[in-house]
Amino acid sequence: MTKLPLLLPLLLLCLVSFTTGEIKNLKISSDPRAMILFERFGFTHTGQAAISVSSVSVISTLATPDPSRLGFFLLSEESLIQVLLELQQNPNFCVLESKFINNLFTFRDLSPPPNSSFNRSYPVTSPNEYSLFFANCAPESKVSMDVRTELYNLDNQVKDYLSAGLTQLPTLYFLFSFVYFGFLGLWLYVCFNNKKSVHRIHMLMAALVVMKALNLVFAAEDKHYVKVTGTAHGWDVLFYIFQSIRVVLLFTVIVLIGTGWSFLKPFLQEREKKVLMIVIPLQVLANVASIVIGETGPFIRDWVTWNQVFLIVDIVCCCAIIFPIVWSIRSLRETSKTDGKAAKNLAKLTLFRQFYIVVIGYLYFTRIVVFALRTIAAYKYQWVANAAEEIASLAFYMVMFYMFRPVEKNEYFVLDDEEEEAAELALRDEEFEL
Repeated sequence: MTKLPLLLPLLLLCLVSFTTGEIKNLKISSDPRAMILFERFGFTHTGQAAISVSSVSVISTLATPDPSRLGFFLLSEESLIQVLLELQQNPNFCVLESKFINNLFTFRDLSPPPNSSFNRSYPVTSPNEYSLFFANCAPESKVSMDVRTELYNLDNQVKDYLSAGLTQLPTLYFLFSFVYFGFLGLWLYVCFNNKKSVHRIHMLMAALVVMKALNLVFAAEDKHYVKVTGTAHGWDVLFYIFQSIRVVLLFTVIVLIGTGWSFLKPFLQEREKKVLMIVIPLQVLANVASIVIGETGPFIRDWVTWNQVFLIVDIVCCCAIIFPIVWSIRSLRETSKTDGKAAKNLAKLTLFRQFYIVVIGYLYFTRIVVFALRTIAAYKYQWVANAAEEIASLAFYMVMFYMFRPVEKNEYFVLDDEEEEAAELALRDEEFEL
């Protein structure tokens, strides 16, 4: 039975944008997979790959497997296509025999039983982004082993465990956290100077900025300790906690603003409550998937499934938060036909239509454009995608907070009476149809 259908999807995972770089201690138990992708890492000219395996055992229902057909190798993205072509031309071809891979070692190099172990460090002489694979070309066999991987670059003889394209992330996140703390101070100043116009939604918006700033602080600490020591030292726990709170709060604030809660009306309708009841649990599930993806890696069997769960849930949530804004726009159009306040309703429609466009733009940029940047950017410049995402998020926060800031005479809601007739004509225009 050919293993080509199993190999192709795994090799194509190399094209998916993910990069890890910390020290990994893994336990593989009775695993029949033909290939296991462990990590993807961007090496400089001082790169090192240290691999240690122990307690190795191979069980086969056929003859005793040839140890040279099981082993570890590095594969660059440029060589991926060549390897795929080799596999297509000969489905029984063992990838460990390919001339396009960096073969590290095979089970032939293991110490004799009962230890069956191996420990060695390899210099990476050609700077590039590589994927670390384990290949099992022995048919009908299952492998068990304890694996420790340590991928890093030597910067002035100091180990840097972050990939070459992500080593700038600690500084980047620290800088943005300071910006958000400054933003929080400005927001509190605006709220203090307009106490009479402050609503509960403005307090939630302040809490959102606090969560975002703290999320960035702990993201910076997490990446810093991974960069220096290879492990997060518990900072990843705080990062995931505040990331989960921040994301749930962000979607909640967008939904509440979209419904006009606390800003236009003091209550939520039944359908709006249902949106929140759907979005919040889904975001909790998305955060669980994000934690599994971030803390494990492609070596676990369900890693692809968790990625699919995260993607589907995120798409559903992004679609769900648009509905309340659309409902508010339609409700305002209906109201404008009966209450005789054309100018005021025109201003509200303008505000919510602009908010609709801003939300769509933010979701499109952070989900599509940022993903494209991660995919096409050279491995040394992966941090650019993170910077673009943070800049887009900051711009979105600033625009949203400005549009719904607490002011006694908001320009959107105070218009001269003489503009009523022009406003009535504008409301009849299809411009406000979505």
